[in-house]
Amino acid sequence: MSAEERRESVILAAVAEFARGGYNATSTEAIARRVGVSQPYLFRLFPSKQAMFLAASDRCLADTRKVFAEAGDGLEGEEALQAMAAAYQRLIVDDPDKLLLQMQMYAAIAAAEAAGDHEFGESVRAGWLQMWDEIHLALGADIGETTTFLAYGMLINTLASLGFPPDHRVWAGFYPSARPTV
Repeated sequence: MSAEERRESVILAAVAEFARGGYNATSTEAIARRVGVSQPYLFRLFPSKQAMFLAASDRCLADTRKVFAEAGDGLEGEEALQAMAAAYQRLIVDDPDKLLLQMQMYAAIAAAEAAGDHEFGESVRAGWLQMWDEIHLALGADIGETTTFLAYGMLINTLASLGFPPDHRVWAGFYPSARPTV
């Protein structure tokens, strides 16, 4: 494998490991083991654990943006909203690490902010803002639609993370494309 291919392997492993263990509880040893490399080699590809976490976070957000972009491509208004909601629901069902890593990102950055580290979350905020902007445009640059769509998305993240089953009453108020399937 080339260094770039190995780097890609590390990012994918970091997504999986950080999704399950969070920033603080995930060891670089676990990431190295998942990839099948030594820890010293891992640090030749990434300068720090934080760099690995941020690369995994950036990948998670980029993949999510791609799902929204592909789902909404060529659609407008309600059609775009429904397609993007359904695509996101499939993403977090088919690849639960994406959901878990999102939740871990929010927790890790909030903890860093509380500890006075305001730089840790800069790239994640930038990636999230890019996602907001792209969703905003896909929904016709309507601030209310964008806010509502993302608010429902965060509620979906919360309910899915808490393990509410698809037939639970808490899902009843969602538009059908955003509800999990039984």
